[in-house]
Parts: sequence; C-alpha cells; structure tokens
Amino acid sequence: MSDVVSVERFISAPASEIFDLIADPARHKDIDGSGTVRDPRGKVERLRLGSTFGMSMVIGVPYAMESTVIEFEEGRRLAWQTRGPTRIGKLVGGRIWRYELDPEDGGGTLVRESWDLSQESRLTKFAAQRAGKTTAKNMAATLERIEKLLT
Repeated sequence: MSDVVSVERFISAPASEIFDLIADPARHKDIDGSGTVRDPRGKVERLRLGSTFGMSMVIGVPYAMESTVIEFEEGRRLAWQTRGPTRIGKLVGGRIWRYELDPEDGGGTLVRESWDLSQESRLTKFAAQRAGKTTAKNMAATLERIEKLLT
C-alpha cells in the first residue's frame, strides 16, 4: 500500500464554506464518515497554521488524540498531524489528514481528502497501512457528509 490514500468528490458549494466547516474542530463529529470522532477536548477555535486541538475518539474503546495544523492555505488547503496526547502517545501516530479544495470555474469545489502515513511512527505504521481500504471508504463517507451539510 502507498503511504498516501486519497479520495475526491465534487461538491456544489463554495470552497470558502467547505473550508470553514473543516476548519472548525467542533464540527468534525458532524462530518466524520468513520464514526470514530466524538467531541473536541479543550478550547475549540477555528484552525490556523500551528493550531493544536484535542479530540475524543472511540474504536471499541474511548481514547484521545492531539493534532497540530501543519499546512494551511485559507480556502484551499488544510492538514493536521495526529498523535496521542501523552508522553508515550507522542511516540505513536504521526499520520496526516489533509483536505485540498479546488474551486471550479462553473461553481462548486473539487474536494480531495488524503490520509498520509509518510510520517507515521514505526510502531504503528504497519497496523495503520492495513486499514487503507477501510480508511478510503470512510473518507468517501466524510466527503458525502460534507456535501449533505452544505447543499
């Protein structure tokens, strides 16, 4: 499996509206196609380059993740890198969730969501790679949810 899995969907909404939705961690539960995202942890503010935010998650059992925004271009590109919130948690994870928005001339936006394991911890990379097909399906569901919320 490649280190990067991507899905795309054309959404009949302006890139600015889509970006505002994904830049709000309080709305991540609403758009999550995997069913694992719960609620933000700590102060919730609109994401920007360097922002950090925590998220309560569940896959069978509850856990938490901490993310840092590592790519930011207003209305066009947003990416965050995720790791566990504890000292031990900092040694695992490292995957990057990326959204790229390409406004179309006739209106609407081509949205690409990517799951990038190129910086994933050696301890978790093999297990994460095995989830590639499921993750692609979940990302497609996320883009569908974004479309339903905005159109």
